[in-house]
Amino acid sequence: MTYPLHRYRRLRKSESLRKMVRETHLRPDDLIYPLFVTGGENISNPVEAMPGVSQLSVDQVLKEVSNAISLDIPAVLLFGLPSYKDEMGSSAYHPEEPVQKAISLLKERYPELVVITDVCLCEYTSHGHCGIFKENDVENDQTLELLAKVALSHARAGVDLVAPSDMMDGRVKAIRERLDGEGFEHTGILAYAAKYASAFYGPFREAADSAPASGDRRTYQMDPPNTREAVKEAISDLEEGADIIMVKPALPYLDVIAKVKPEINVPLAAYSVSGEYSMIKAAAKMNWLEEKPTAIEMLTSIKRAGADLIISYFAPQVAQWLHE
Repeated sequence: MTYPLHRYRRLRKSESLRKMVRETHLRPDDLIYPLFVTGGENISNPVEAMPGVSQLSVDQVLKEVSNAISLDIPAVLLFGLPSYKDEMGSSAYHPEEPVQKAISLLKERYPELVVITDVCLCEYTSHGHCGIFKENDVENDQTLELLAKVALSHARAGVDLVAPSDMMDGRVKAIRERLDGEGFEHTGILAYAAKYASAFYGPFREAADSAPASGDRRTYQMDPPNTREAVKEAISDLEEGADIIMVKPALPYLDVIAKVKPEINVPLAAYSVSGEYSMIKAAAKMNWLEEKPTAIEMLTSIKRAGADLIISYFAPQVAQWLHE
């Protein structure tokens, strides 16, 4: 008698057979490459907590993107390091800041590249919070106008998708209405719908210089034990006009990705965050893990959970490995 299990064993006998019957495929065009853009020229400042990641001036961003495109990575996500910070984060919507310059040059040089920009104020405010900060909390409704101004400045520079990551209530609606009112109906919104107050963001805050000067972000980011809330947030952002929904982080929230996916009718993105990247890099440096198969397995698990798109600092490395 032949048991069903034997069929799987027969199909695992060769690499070609395994690939033919594989249920989940990770490909370079699943990936979005996050980049940190700073001012100046010929600048590449390594981020100590994220080996292989640097803060790049716009000219260096262009070179990095050229390599990513050669590896069939279709999209980048830009974060800005501004020339100045203030309480209102006004540099976030200044047309001459690094992100706005990078958008224009990238779209001019690589028109088929999908350019996505983070829309938040934490990198731009002197206090490091994601909006107007008063009495140890963020003023939700007052922040919406500023976020809409940031999104509009990116749209004017030519961005394809804006990605609000602030987690203010109503920000997708405010941004959609502002973009539409200014004639940017075709600029899409990738909403950080379920962004958790996670311990995995530490290395990113070094890279983006965005750690809060006081307090934390738990009043406006999601509580890690909650899953039903994630579904509600995703549906709410869809109703407000989001085109793509995101779950962040990815690896500790695979269950959330799996629960959100059936509830939405748009693409689902997952952000494999800095802590996920740095853990593998550190373990590989110590020879505790083998970097290549570990990174590929991690990203495959995110795809298997239901993500259509994966934002990852491993993007160029994994794309290269997948091509080999």
